[in-house]
Amino acid sequence: MKKKITGINVARALAVFGMIIVNFKLVFGESGRAWVRSFAGVFDGKAAATFVVLAGMGLALMTNKALKDGDIGELKILRKKIAVRALFLFAAGLSYIAIWPADILHYYGVYILAVLLLMRRSGKVALVFALVLIFIYPLLMVFWDYEAGWNFISLEYQDFWTLKGFVRNLLFNGFHPVVPWTAFMLTGYWFGKQELNNEKFVKKACWISLIAFFAIQCFSYGAISYLSGGDKEAAAVLREILGTSPMPPLPVYMLNGIAVSFAVISFSILIARRYKNSKVIDALDKTGQMALTFYVMHVVIGMGLAEAVDFSKMGNYPVEFSVLYALVFCLLCVWFAVVWRKYWNTGPLEWLMKRLTG
Repeated sequence: MKKKITGINVARALAVFGMIIVNFKLVFGESGRAWVRSFAGVFDGKAAATFVVLAGMGLALMTNKALKDGDIGELKILRKKIAVRALFLFAAGLSYIAIWPADILHYYGVYILAVLLLMRRSGKVALVFALVLIFIYPLLMVFWDYEAGWNFISLEYQDFWTLKGFVRNLLFNGFHPVVPWTAFMLTGYWFGKQELNNEKFVKKACWISLIAFFAIQCFSYGAISYLSGGDKEAAAVLREILGTSPMPPLPVYMLNGIAVSFAVISFSILIARRYKNSKVIDALDKTGQMALTFYVMHVVIGMGLAEAVDFSKMGNYPVEFSVLYALVFCLLCVWFAVVWRKYWNTGPLEWLMKRLTG
């Protein structure tokens, strides 16, 4: 019998919380006290990366047994189910992109389809493809204009609904472009094939990823400081190339995102295992199982409610409001998950996805 790894759902809950903080800050406003902006800025690009890595792990855990047993029939069924769910997520994301242009779900669906192509390959092959995607991206920027279609002041993509603009946004310069963001899912797929029930392995993964994360942060800061020579304009340009900001998603950011994702997931697995009888862990486990529901809810309800109260203030709230509102919303998500799971086994959108896709 497959042993449940509670920590993966705990990490999924934490990733969703981080995304809520980042997105509420983006939509409501981010001017205010420096320490609050710094706190909220910690999650930029990292929460979403962890969310995608976890999806890759989920695909691995879903298919590991069939692949190990060489069960072609079962694998065929799983591949079809995964492909249909990928299309569901793609359509779901596009369905409300008019009110949430930074949606990740429609990208997510394409990442999943990309992983399907490598499903019968070894985990090492997935890692190689991930590295190719990461390091080919700067080359693409030499030939293609990263700023095409963008109004970076309003964060609007002006030709999104044209064929050329849509494909460009999806594959190259959107909020979470398929190249190189699929690398997060591929590395998660590799990680999901490892000995996650082996505490020694998970501890080692946690320490290595933490060291890698801090090393990349130090390299980024040191390289920018040294190469800019104190010139602020040069430093601003270098931050786009060697910084850890997700836009554009250059190699330093991508490697940093993978490192922090592995660290968060490994730590969550260890903590959930140590405190397996804790009510907090149980609540986070339930919350993580409903990640899709809460991702959509934070846009439709969380942002929609504030917009309905006072549309004119959107983008002008202080960062203190944005973060506090995000934290309260996260707590309400946990409460909702605990109450909901007393009566139903899956979240509303998770149930709908399974109902429509099998």
